[in-house]
Amino acid sequence: MAASAFEAAVAVTRLGLGARPGEIDRVAADPRGWALGQIRAEGAPQPSGAAVSTAERMEAFLAYQASGTGRREAAAPGGAPDPTAEAARQARQAARRAITEDTARGFLDRVRLGLETDQGFAERWALFWANALTVSAAKFTAGAFVDTYEREAIRPHVFGRFEDLVLAAEQHPAMLLYLDQARSAGPDSRAGARRRLGLNENLAREMLELHTVGADGGYDQADVTELARALTGWSIPRQQDRQRADGGGFVFRPEIHEPGVRTVMGRTYAQTGRRQGEAILRDLARHPATAKRLSRRIAAHFVADDPPPALVARLEAAWTGSQGDLAEVARALIEAPETWTPQAAKIKTPYEFVVSAGRALDEGPRRPALLRQALIAMGQPPFAPPSPEGWPDTAADWAGPDALVKRLNWARTTAGAAVVTDVNAVALSALGRRMGERTRSAVARAESRPEALTLLLMSPEFQRR
Repeated sequence: MAASAFEAAVAVTRLGLGARPGEIDRVAADPRGWALGQIRAEGAPQPSGAAVSTAERMEAFLAYQASGTGRREAAAPGGAPDPTAEAARQARQAARRAITEDTARGFLDRVRLGLETDQGFAERWALFWANALTVSAAKFTAGAFVDTYEREAIRPHVFGRFEDLVLAAEQHPAMLLYLDQARSAGPDSRAGARRRLGLNENLAREMLELHTVGADGGYDQADVTELARALTGWSIPRQQDRQRADGGGFVFRPEIHEPGVRTVMGRTYAQTGRRQGEAILRDLARHPATAKRLSRRIAAHFVADDPPPALVARLEAAWTGSQGDLAEVARALIEAPETWTPQAAKIKTPYEFVVSAGRALDEGPRRPALLRQALIAMGQPPFAPPSPEGWPDTAADWAGPDALVKRLNWARTTAGAAVVTDVNAVALSALGRRMGERTRSAVARAESRPEALTLLLMSPEFQRR
């Protein structure tokens, strides 16, 4: 029973998002079964709330774009502001603000899901893939779709085939706008030759370097350029052709697609329009280098910054043997003995820290604005990773002295506002058999409940998973 109790604590805090009251005890009967039972064909759970679809968000985004068309910037006679120009400016600001506020609600819905779900492994698995295939709200055009991207391109596919997941991600408006694919046009296409449009290689480069085979995967600059040519035509709707878009806001424009046969990483692809880029991407998704690189990234996220080679090998074998079936890869992770090592080697990101604290205290964010401010202060602003590489995932990135001071300040504020009668019970419920004697003693001997809670939240056992 002691072994299963310890594994239950590992399951909920390492594979999941942290323990809610009583959760470790409920999982103790079958910790592996708890995680395996969350692998479902329909994907990861969706946040609750009045979710806006990508198609609906696209309508708002196109309206925002239209509000900036033909704006009159000149002053009226006598130097007074032009009423028409001012009205247009205000309409554009209102449209942008509405999209931004809607996206903020989407983030809060995701936080609430993290706080309340009993499927912590499925949620962590979904967040891993959202980060591996990053888009960022740091760029407004992409940020307008970042919440619908997670709901529609990521969550439904995280236990399916990787090639389906990556294709859904690359063709979503959030990715097309984030990596400037909507601006890319074949110089020799019908429209490109007439309008002197140019090729943009951002999406092609990140597909190769970050989303599939990786920098060591054997491609070169010529492959990047060839892939970029194949991807021309992948875009989002314009005002005049909304009917051409699929339900996810993707549209293919044959008039800007670069004609010709393409060769990428030694394979040749016929001129098939939209399907040319899709065929290349599917082959990249199936490439052995993709299995190797992403298996290591999974192991590094869930177990250790420098993951056990045996675990990486198990994941890679599951990936290769199943042709990229992410359900099989997830099962291999859960069943691997290396996943259940006693030492907690991973430092929580600020988001993981905040969510796990809320789960331990059994309370949600009372003031969303303060949650946003706290995450910004701790270096992880909502939906806004700093680059296409996504949020960093190592102790070196999150455990510096300044970062820990900011966590301490947040922990003190949270502890002071928490309604808790028995901190010792909270500590045992949050950490179970993972709690060491030193932390147990420090919490028990604290002079006040806020101090005891602060010590718990800042303990090595709570900061690590």
